[in-house]
Amino acid sequence: MFEKLRVVFSIPELRQKIFLTLGLLAIYRIGWQITLPMINQDALGGSGEASGGFGSMVQYAAVFSASNLSQATIFGLGIMPYISASIIFQLLGSVWKPIEELQKEGESGRKKINEYTRYVTVILCLIQSWFYVKLYVMGVDPSTNMPTLVDPDFLGANGNLSFGWQICAVLTMTCGTIFLMWLGEQIDEYGIGNGISLLIMAGILAQMPAAAWDLLGDPDVWQLNGFGGNIGIETLAILACLFVTVVFGVVFITLGQRRIPTQSAKHVRGRRVYGGTRQYLPLKINQAGVMPIIFASSLLMFPQIIFEWLTQFAAFFGPVSQAFGSGAFFYNLLYVAMIYFFCYFWTAITFNPKDMAENLKNYGTFIPGYRPGKRTADYLERVMVRITYVGAGFLALVAIIPTMITSTLGVSFMVASFYGGTGLLIAVSVAFDLVQKIDSHLVMRNYPGLLESS
Repeated sequence: MFEKLRVVFSIPELRQKIFLTLGLLAIYRIGWQITLPMINQDALGGSGEASGGFGSMVQYAAVFSASNLSQATIFGLGIMPYISASIIFQLLGSVWKPIEELQKEGESGRKKINEYTRYVTVILCLIQSWFYVKLYVMGVDPSTNMPTLVDPDFLGANGNLSFGWQICAVLTMTCGTIFLMWLGEQIDEYGIGNGISLLIMAGILAQMPAAAWDLLGDPDVWQLNGFGGNIGIETLAILACLFVTVVFGVVFITLGQRRIPTQSAKHVRGRRVYGGTRQYLPLKINQAGVMPIIFASSLLMFPQIIFEWLTQFAAFFGPVSQAFGSGAFFYNLLYVAMIYFFCYFWTAITFNPKDMAENLKNYGTFIPGYRPGKRTADYLERVMVRITYVGAGFLALVAIIPTMITSTLGVSFMVASFYGGTGLLIAVSVAFDLVQKIDSHLVMRNYPGLLESS
């Protein structure tokens, strides 16, 4: 492995790409720490860790959006507005004819969609940043009737943050997200790997040292006191084994494929015979990726926030809010059901068996035992329905593992999030994509890949 790393850094072009990518990621991490000047960071630090609907929403959003809303930094929104805009156009491509036609135009259509995505990202940034700034300003101390999350030096004569400073905060957070989007595009063009995915992965991995310190720094950890009390050494051993098992399962399912054998027709050109070879059509078991977990968990955050707010008007909504709380039986049951739904929903959007069967027919390729056209499309659809059921079950299991660890072993959600859920899936997927990009550079120069034998 050390010899392969030496080979990687001995190639000037590849070394330059890697160092440029690391430098841009370092810029992202520096900006992640620069806070908005008008916010009282000490008061916001306690607020960001608070339990409840908004606190859990902020904590979860930080896992998969490379955001830092709990500290109101210039990169506080992360790249979630850009991801949301990309998802919007992905969905529009299946229901709106003009976007669908742009998707079929190739590179020019893709550039046009990217341009529209940037415009929508700016609009979403302005809306979301204004919402969060107003949320910061709304927190008022009853004794002084002044905002608790705003630095006193920026308060006006009426004791509130002026409209000009609110606009300044909104524009600062918006520019931060646009700058992150630009960083991702620079990594795509001049670095190595997918820029947006690497930013998310960097945000996920950057939380690991703090989570490990919180877990290992607790003096009660180094005791043998079982599951009933504080965390003990035996719990750390269980967590270590569980982490290896979950990562192995994620890698296995992420790379899992259903290979459908195909046969290409023979055709003669001059004195040469082309085609007639046997190949296979790979269908991924986890075709939907992490999108079902993102959709399901995002939608399930709002009922808890709404019912928690309604509890102050009627005590009846208290048990309902607890039922929608993370870790509750009803919450997990609904979570699994929504993951299954969104798995089939997203697969139906991204995978079109009719187009795939038509493309196979146009290239003179067929699946043995099935006639080209409708029979092939029906067969591909049946296969995809079956493997999607397995992929959805895997996603559901990985998604509820963090809540199970939190409720059973008594560790914090930040530690448990590295054992499953969106963060682990994104980290594994991005790591494989990065290794494949590096392997392509090595293979071009007749070197073995990182995962190949010498």
